[in-house]
Amino acid sequence: MISFFKSLFFGQRLFQSLIVIAALFLLSQWIQILYLPTWILLIALVFLVLTEGIALYKSTSFKAERILTEKFSNSDENPVTIKLKNSYSFNVNIEVIDEIPIQFQKRDFQRNFSLNANSSTHFSYTLTPKQRGEYHFGAVHCFISTVLKLVKRRYSFSQNQMVKVYPSYIQMQALAFLALDRQSEIGLKKVRRIGHTLEFEQIKDYVLGDDMRTINWKATAKRDQLMVNQYQDERSQPIYNIIDRSRLMKMPFKGLTLLDYAINSTLAFSNIALKKNDKVGLLSFAESIKDFTKATDKSSQLRIILNRLYNINTQFLDPDFNRLYAHVKTYISQRSLLLLYTNFEHMSSLERQLPYLRALSKKHVLVVVLFENTEITQLANSKTTNITSVYEKTIAQQFNYEKQLMRKALLANGIQSILTKPKDLSVNTINKYLEIKAKGLL
Repeated sequence: MISFFKSLFFGQRLFQSLIVIAALFLLSQWIQILYLPTWILLIALVFLVLTEGIALYKSTSFKAERILTEKFSNSDENPVTIKLKNSYSFNVNIEVIDEIPIQFQKRDFQRNFSLNANSSTHFSYTLTPKQRGEYHFGAVHCFISTVLKLVKRRYSFSQNQMVKVYPSYIQMQALAFLALDRQSEIGLKKVRRIGHTLEFEQIKDYVLGDDMRTINWKATAKRDQLMVNQYQDERSQPIYNIIDRSRLMKMPFKGLTLLDYAINSTLAFSNIALKKNDKVGLLSFAESIKDFTKATDKSSQLRIILNRLYNINTQFLDPDFNRLYAHVKTYISQRSLLLLYTNFEHMSSLERQLPYLRALSKKHVLVVVLFENTEITQLANSKTTNITSVYEKTIAQQFNYEKQLMRKALLANGIQSILTKPKDLSVNTINKYLEIKAKGLL
């Protein structure tokens, strides 16, 4: 009985009818001829309400289901599908209300449908999460009524579904395709392939278009025809993604933090490196070292890295580069490519960490990834209209100038760097990796 009353609702049309009947009863005090017809209307309304209620409740003849993907991709559009099936012997009107996870702050989701007897339909919508973690869906509430729309019966389905939001694997798949296609573009930035590596593969006959610099003159003399050396990408080189999870990486840009941009880039880059048969590892640091994953080229490594990236969060503490150097020195003995995702807002903060960065670069190929503050850049390029705007523009230009000084300081100390907008991070990181591979620096 309790469940019956919880599922019973009355439509707006019923309340409108009751208001009209009440008004007619009021008028009948002066126009007595209206009194009897008004009672007839009231009895007819009660009869229609009972008829519709009995039709809706005589059997459970409606089903709905929410279909989710196994996991959601952070910062991407993820589809959600809802299937509806009407097993009643008459047409119904449906109001669908889906309880979307609280992270999206949507409390007005509703779709209205008319569904024929013994038929089914479905509809889809997309959600774009802005943070990693567990997202809990509530119930799919369906309010069913007949053409009269006086009484509604509520059905609830798919309650308490949970989906995990992982780093952007959609971006990872897209960039994996682009990196293998030298003509592909993302925006206006091309994924480059520069030269070749120095790992010898075989000697083959010269064909038109081969690099003349690769001619093997000894083999040419023996065969009495032009022969060239063929090279391939060097394989099984250890590469580590080092993610700074300190307070500076919590800075937001277009709904995502710098930490999330770094995590998405790490996943996309790791996929490329594994496809190139290199070994990929991971560690994150702030006041301590976490998520250390030894570099390997096993097929399961990408799944391991994905699960580690899923749980990385900042605790708003300062980074300990001394601890990072000690850990790398102890646990990463082989010469490796270290991609360090971090951020410095002032030259003085970089200078404090330069001794540790220099120490890391002595044994390894270190690439420091810095983020360009796009809002400050926009302010630096804006037009000035008053003294306040002149002051703000000057400060913004000073910030940008310090970023360029940081790049020069790193280069002067033999450390490579990437200064990138957050949205271009993945492509620029892959470009730098391909450039280092092509130049044989590792």
